[in-house]
Amino acid sequence: MADHRRPPPDILVIGAGLAGIACALDLSRAGLSVELLESSDGVGGRMRTDRKDGFLLDRGFQVFNTAYPQVKRRVSLRDLCLRPFTPGLLARTSTRLVRIADPIRRPGDAASLMPGRVLSARDLAALAALTTRDVLLPASILKRLPDRSTAAALTRAGISLSAAEELLRPFLSGVFLEDELETSARFFHMVWRSMARGNLCLPAAGIGAVPEQLAAGLPDGTLRLEAPVVTVTDSGVLLQDGSERPASTIVVATDGPTAACLLPGLTVPDGRTVTTYYHAADTSPLAEPTLVVDSSRAVLNTCVLTEVAPSYAPPGTALVSTSVLNDDRPGGEAVVRRRLAELYGTDTSAWTLIGAYIVEDALPAMVPPWPVSRTTRFAPDRYVCGDHRATGSVQGALASGTRAAREVLADLARQ
Repeated sequence: MADHRRPPPDILVIGAGLAGIACALDLSRAGLSVELLESSDGVGGRMRTDRKDGFLLDRGFQVFNTAYPQVKRRVSLRDLCLRPFTPGLLARTSTRLVRIADPIRRPGDAASLMPGRVLSARDLAALAALTTRDVLLPASILKRLPDRSTAAALTRAGISLSAAEELLRPFLSGVFLEDELETSARFFHMVWRSMARGNLCLPAAGIGAVPEQLAAGLPDGTLRLEAPVVTVTDSGVLLQDGSERPASTIVVATDGPTAACLLPGLTVPDGRTVTTYYHAADTSPLAEPTLVVDSSRAVLNTCVLTEVAPSYAPPGTALVSTSVLNDDRPGGEAVVRRRLAELYGTDTSAWTLIGAYIVEDALPAMVPPWPVSRTTRFAPDRYVCGDHRATGSVQGALASGTRAAREVLADLARQ
């Protein structure tokens, strides 16, 4: 039966992740009445933060990049109280722990990049040339480059196999959530550009503060939580509670698998799964806000979140985040804990497991050739947006939602 408690909107947007919020904001600002339906009890989709016993637990390890164009356009960085990571990283190679520094932002660490200390002179030159090109070339050109795998792109750039395997692959595996570097080189170049241009940070209140800030800009009455949609019908949507919401125009802004269920015939990419563990320790095992990556592939990355943002844990407690691919191994957490003892050089047996998140479809599998943007039009008056329609990033989700609103408005103007 139809829900008569509120007038029908001009447009229904399904899913209050970043893409759905961006789309709803732009359509509302254009003067249309919009209803944003979210199945869960909060906004953000996968970009949410849980509060547990004084800890902030992001749903999977995530960082916030200040260089994304959509972020600059939409987000008040000051209000997020951003806390930066160290520019660079620590990498546990097969023989030792090495530091990869950003000599521009951290001149004091430049000595770590002396030829032969971590990278050969040839690898340093190749990496500098790749970075310079990605920073200086217009994004529009990077998006149109012939596509190949990231592994092939690194080889083509002149980076040696040993440097790629020991240093770049461990880091990029955590970015792409796959360890073969089969991800599109187009996406790699865009990510590399954004990292060189921006800062990697965490909001003091957790990563969920980003969608919460965006959603606060929606007109009153736009957002409707705990309203799962079962079916998209010819005249609107059917909700799980049996009610119907009529609307002539519908935008599906969910994750890929859900979108494929709501829009039969929609093709979506496979998803990458990641598991993130949160451990509490009495003392910090690393007294700096630096990401640690692991060439052994036992873990993707780990960091002491409270060195980045002390607000992530109660006073006097360190919170360590560690991510692994899938992690369906028997005793997976125990394996991770043992490897953390080796990575940090400390006894981890007394660490307390605060939480563990298995994040399915955390990112789309962006294998080449991968279009970094594609139309959101699916059928007449039916649209679909999300990172699976662009790139697996905050920028991709926001850009796809923006495009959906733009295409809706253009189609309405032609009617």
